[in-house]
Amino acid sequence: MKTTLQHLFLGACLALASGCSAMGSSDSFTLSANLPADFTYEATAAYVPAPGETCSVPGGKNTRIGINRKWQESYTRDSKIALHRTVSGCPLVLQYVEFYINGTYGKDWGDFARDFGKILVREYLSSADKGTFNAAGESEILGQCQWLFRTVGGLRRIVKILACKSTDIQGNVTRGQPFAAYTLNQLPGKTVRLKIKLAAEERPGWGDTWVKVPGGWKRCMGKSYEDQRAYCNGNYTDFSTFRMPDGRICSIYPGCSENKEVSP
Repeated sequence: MKTTLQHLFLGACLALASGCSAMGSSDSFTLSANLPADFTYEATAAYVPAPGETCSVPGGKNTRIGINRKWQESYTRDSKIALHRTVSGCPLVLQYVEFYINGTYGKDWGDFARDFGKILVREYLSSADKGTFNAAGESEILGQCQWLFRTVGGLRRIVKILACKSTDIQGNVTRGQPFAAYTLNQLPGKTVRLKIKLAAEERPGWGDTWVKVPGGWKRCMGKSYEDQRAYCNGNYTDFSTFRMPDGRICSIYPGCSENKEVSP
């Protein structure tokens, strides 16, 4: 009799993808990442009441779980994400995972930039919309990040912006941030891997502020060092120096081989 009841329970769980929750890794998936050097990811898993449930969580408390929130202190490449949770007696199901790709370019606490992507989870998706898994149970979210550099402040310190886009399997950049969608019953025990590359060359944050020269870029002077926008406006002979994140004062980015290091 006991064996029969177990079989009935397991059968019901398989039939209702959004209902019963299996034990251990079969009710979770692994979010992993292949990222460039000095890159990490941070994520938030968001949950909503399971289909058919009429309950709610007061104030939405504990319906969002942070992953790698302290990535500058402690970082984990592989993270288990539960598909079902129960909060305040309310059965919840994973709705989406929003992730941030963080790139670090200096040693100061604020010397990083980020862009975001998303994993959408639904009970049903069309075959054209849902992601696929290989025989090893892995699916990839492909993307490329691009460093964009600019200057700020009177010393024109270099800071960077990070722009990340999806790519196709040939590596061609497409529209939108890195993204994937799966049905709930695709994910148990599987691995979703962020596979992000870095563009070979950095680019100015926006046009008509830097001039391409042999060995890199020169910063247009503008009206003065206090001119934060400092557009070239046709003047491609007057340039300014700038300060690198490591303290060097340079005139050509990114090489800066013409100057020695100075104190920040």
